[in-house]
Amino acid sequence: MGSVPESVLAIGATLGEGPVWVAREAALWFVDIKEKRIYRFDPGLGVARSWDAPAQVGWILPTQDGLFAAGLQSGVHRFDPDDGSFALLHAPEADRPGNRLNDATVDPAGGLWFGSMDDGEEADEGRFYRLYQGRLTESGLPPVSITNGPAVSPDGTLLYHTDTLGKRIWRTRIATDGTLHDTAAFVDIEEGAGYPDGPTIDAEGCLWTGLFAGWAARRYDPAGKLMSEVRFPVANVTKIAFGGPDLSVAYATTARKGLTNDQLVAQPSAGDLFAFDPGVRGQTSYIAII
Repeated sequence: MGSVPESVLAIGATLGEGPVWVAREAALWFVDIKEKRIYRFDPGLGVARSWDAPAQVGWILPTQDGLFAAGLQSGVHRFDPDDGSFALLHAPEADRPGNRLNDATVDPAGGLWFGSMDDGEEADEGRFYRLYQGRLTESGLPPVSITNGPAVSPDGTLLYHTDTLGKRIWRTRIATDGTLHDTAAFVDIEEGAGYPDGPTIDAEGCLWTGLFAGWAARRYDPAGKLMSEVRFPVANVTKIAFGGPDLSVAYATTARKGLTNDQLVAQPSAGDLFAFDPGVRGQTSYIAII
């Protein structure tokens, strides 16, 4: 595995998103939001299995009962891959049918953090939530149009959350009771560099973000300083996840969404799953206690 990203699964996803390494299976799970599909990629065999979802699906994360939580447009569902069934657990925005769930992570305590967004990508209707042991709470963070993340620091004290259209990543402190305080700007993406998409934190506490329409993924240190940039052969890089036995492989989902026919011809691997050597290990992906 080299430092230049290479396609490892040619699926041409419309909007590939939400990659997560599930250690109990030694497999990478991710979704294609617009095609309403969940994927499980086995890197050892180089093959994938997929399931159809009943609505747009923003993320898939492992839960303490050996199953999964899935963020569908209609709310948080329990997903059983054995029979492909979905069971609604929480519908936090049943009064906002134009919204959908978009991205998520699990903190070290097992809390499931996730965001919503305006599916039309215009109105500031996106909010962040935390689900833990059956209790769903709204974060209280200001609403934006497209949320991404959140991501949590290795010690569980910092929450990174993205305003994609505002091209800003924010950092907020997490109190021991799960409440948030001291929100401050962490990184602003400069004009012409694309839009910050899904954030991920590595084992050294540095933040990686995909850049939609930016042809790259970037790594920032805990102070918000740009450390490195990995260039891709496709424009829409959505999110990074660390996997493999020692979490030393970086996987990246990408998207065909928004590309013209000419751009798709020039980017034949747009929407594929990529992998590269990031030169750093990821942190453990935690199990959601929902």
